[in-house]
Amino acid sequence: MRVRLTVLFLLIASASAEDADVLLQGGTVIDGSGSNRFAADVAIRDDQIIRVGDCADVDAVWTIDCTGRIVCPGFIDLHNHSDRQIVRPQTRAAVNYVTQGCTTMVTGNCGSGPVDTGDYLKKIDVSGAGPNVAHLIPQGSVRERVLGSVNVEATEEQISEMRALCDRAMQDGAWGMSTGLIYVPSSYADTKELIELAKIVGKHGGIYASHIRGEGTGLLKSVNEALEIGRQAEVPVHVSHFKSSGRDAWGLVRQAVRMIEKERAAGRTVTADQYPYIASSTSLGATLLPSSARAGGSKALIARMDNPETGPALTRTIERSVQKKDGGRAVRIARYAPNQAYVGRNLAEIAAMQKKTAAEIAEEILRGGGASIVNFSMNEEDVRHVMAVPWVATASDGRAYLPGADRPHPRNYGTFPRKLAYYSLQEKVVGLEQAVRSMTSLPAKILGVKDRGLLKVGLMADVVVLDPALLKDTATFGAPHQYAKGIDYVLVNGTMVVSEGTPTGALPGRALRHTAVEAR
Repeated sequence: MRVRLTVLFLLIASASAEDADVLLQGGTVIDGSGSNRFAADVAIRDDQIIRVGDCADVDAVWTIDCTGRIVCPGFIDLHNHSDRQIVRPQTRAAVNYVTQGCTTMVTGNCGSGPVDTGDYLKKIDVSGAGPNVAHLIPQGSVRERVLGSVNVEATEEQISEMRALCDRAMQDGAWGMSTGLIYVPSSYADTKELIELAKIVGKHGGIYASHIRGEGTGLLKSVNEALEIGRQAEVPVHVSHFKSSGRDAWGLVRQAVRMIEKERAAGRTVTADQYPYIASSTSLGATLLPSSARAGGSKALIARMDNPETGPALTRTIERSVQKKDGGRAVRIARYAPNQAYVGRNLAEIAAMQKKTAAEIAEEILRGGGASIVNFSMNEEDVRHVMAVPWVATASDGRAYLPGADRPHPRNYGTFPRKLAYYSLQEKVVGLEQAVRSMTSLPAKILGVKDRGLLKVGLMADVVVLDPALLKDTATFGAPHQYAKGIDYVLVNGTMVVSEGTPTGALPGRALRHTAVEAR
């Protein structure tokens, strides 16, 4: 009898024990739901989380002591522009993102990116990537394929062709559609045209993500257009990089929050995302000129500048725009190939150096092919107000980078650590559990991803281990090519992409495809 009981005990113990590839032991879990943190181990086998809790009986190949550290889900960047970079050998590891704890990025934003979603996602399947990649069908690129870059109203036949491209993309795994309504040619679409395309997206259970037509004094009107598209197309609406830009627009974003909350109270799905900085980044042309002036690209713009009928009006527009940007002091050059000496300086500084006006420098740069700029346009209190809104996710609006001579926005290197370390742990704008939620389960829910965003048994093992005492975004506007500190371990699909704070170069990221049509 004693022998039988011993055998039975061994069988029970064997059945309850589990083998794991990685055991994260002794850490504090913030599971991404917004619930309070708790002490627990996390066991991972292959690409899945197999246990969250007491793992004393787990036999692991690699046990990592997480004492004093936070263990949380990998961060999901809803708004990324790495469409080209994520399929290039030099940048597909997206080191500046995985070192932030980003394990999934969404491309195709602001209406620009690959139209052939199936082909794009296959490239990621073949070569891999550092993070996982989800894609939105970019409305501006769709329009350009059908109509070119011209400011004309689409015919019914052309709308039908665009709808077919959107339908194909959704069938191939796109998670929704994006617009960039300050950019050419996305901005040439009227509301009716956008509704027709959004209907296709809604039919497939996708989202409508929009860089709205105006983030300045036209913010409320632009938000209202996005809401109307959502109503008419019966599709969830997501406002990208939610803010009010320009001193004369400060405070309007708070009214926009109330507009959206009223819509949500009526039962419609509306969300937004935000990067935790007071500066934005885009092209100099998009910052200073209306889309009508930018139609046809740089050569067409220069021709308009040289035209005696249109040139003087464009000059006045540039002068007014520069004046609104604090006389050019709010606009810093991030990248300008013709003159590296301009990079890192604002228009007013360059003007003083060249003994010209800031508007003259702006026109010179536009004639030289344009530049990427950083625009200091937002109010800190507005940023903090939006950050505390529970339906606003954290997103970077950046792209994969290698360190170089340019001076891009530091959000490319520091978005997620900055939200956690500065705004949550230091400034107490939001609690740490809510800050983590804003970059894990919330973006997963917005997008419709079911197998990521939480630390939960059965979900994919996208996991971050961070040291709250050392966590810091080191990237600055003056020196942006600086990797974050305090992100000790990052796993993507169970594979270590950051180990002891050092990127491994692994490419376990997968193309994530949207397949289910679900009621929202």
